[in-house]
Formats: sequence, C-alpha cells, structure tokens
Amino acid sequence: MGQLRVEVTNARIWTDEQMEALFAEGFPAFITSDQEVKKHIGRVRELFTQFDIILTDDDAQPVATGWGVPISWSGEVDELALSFADGLRRSIELHDSSGEADTFVICGGVVHPDRKGSGVAEELVQALCNTAAEHGLVRVVAPVRPTRKHLYPLLGIDDYAAWVRDDGLPWDPWLRLHVRVGGRIIGLEPNAQTMTETVAQWEEWTGLALPVSGDYIIPNGMAPLHVVKNDDIGTYVEPNVWVRHR
Repeated sequence: MGQLRVEVTNARIWTDEQMEALFAEGFPAFITSDQEVKKHIGRVRELFTQFDIILTDDDAQPVATGWGVPISWSGEVDELALSFADGLRRSIELHDSSGEADTFVICGGVVHPDRKGSGVAEELVQALCNTAAEHGLVRVVAPVRPTRKHLYPLLGIDDYAAWVRDDGLPWDPWLRLHVRVGGRIIGLEPNAQTMTETVAQWEEWTGLALPVSGDYIIPNGMAPLHVVKNDDIGTYVEPNVWVRHR
C-alpha cells in the first residue's frame, strides 16, 4: 500500500460511483432516522467542512473518509455529550456564540470495503487526530459505534465494552483499533442515538414483518427495536462507547 493522501472532502468533486463504492458497507439505513440529529446535521455540514476529510490512494481514489465537530469540553467524563445529537448541538451553539473550541469529537469514519484490514482504518483515525491538532484542538474524543455489537443485541453495552481478548485488547474490532492506536475507553453512553420511524418503514428497512407491539431483534441492530402498533411507531435506541485519544 502506497502513501495515502489526506484532503478536505469538498476540495474536489467525487463521482457517485466513487462514493457508492466507499460507503458500500457503511451504515445501516436506519441510522439516518435519529430525529434530533436531523435538526443539526445540515448546519454541521455547512459550518465544519474543514473537519470532514478523505483519504485517497496513489490513483486518487477514495479509500476512507471521516468527520467530526469542535466543542468545548473540560475533560471530565460526566461533562461529555449525552447523545450523538447533543454533541452536534453543542458544536453549533459554541460556533454561534463565538466561543473557543478545545476538543475534537470524531463523529464517524468509513473505510472502503476493499481496504479493510489493510491498515487504512488506523491511518484514518490518526489523520482525524492530526486534523484536530492542525486546528488547535488539544483533546480528541470519539463516541465509538462498536461494529460487532449487533451480534449481541441483548448484551448490555457495559458488559460488551468490557469484553477483552486474551491479549487484553477489546474484543470488538473497531474498539480494539481505537485502543491499539492509543485511545482509551473513558465512558459509556447507552442512549447515544434514538431512531424513530413508522412500522412500515421499519419493516422495509429490516425485511421483517412486525405484526404486534413488542420488542424485535433486527438485522444490524445493537439493541432490540420497540414497536407500538397503535401509535404506528418503532423506536430503536443504540449505545456508543466514549474513547479518548488526546
């Protein structure tokens, strides 16, 4: 693998084919149904383009992308954002008040399916940390979405995050990568994101019939989906694990 180039994502135009290939194994469709995130994501995309980066290979093809937001944080765990949406809200409010940010929150990262396991993910995390430093942000934290939690949807996030291999590293691959490159787990957020939609929409997303009210195990779900038929609503709440890099 040659040297990867790091650039701001909007520095050039990417084709639909390039983006579709990059995100082919990205996030489940229901990840976009967090209504609180929807309130803020538009302004975040507008305000913080300098923190949205893409890594390209020798052929100028995208192999990974990641983004985050700047916030002010004391360094105390109990003062971390209460949810993913809360972190976005705090970044916008700080910007609008002309406040000074000191912390970078890594909000997401995706590696091209063909480059997984090749070390690109490690380079992406390092590139995001370097981006923070370039903008004078001395702390870096990440609300990590564990990639294998969906295999254990009934296991609490506290037990899951504490599960380690014989070498002492986290069992979850994405958590393990963050720790391997210098991060440390500092907290858990059981209610990081709340996704709500109609029952019909959840049936389309999951490929499951949801005939009665109750809890359902869904594909790629880290926790059960709760359905209330009379209200025509499905609610899914998933956890994150806070990792601090700097």
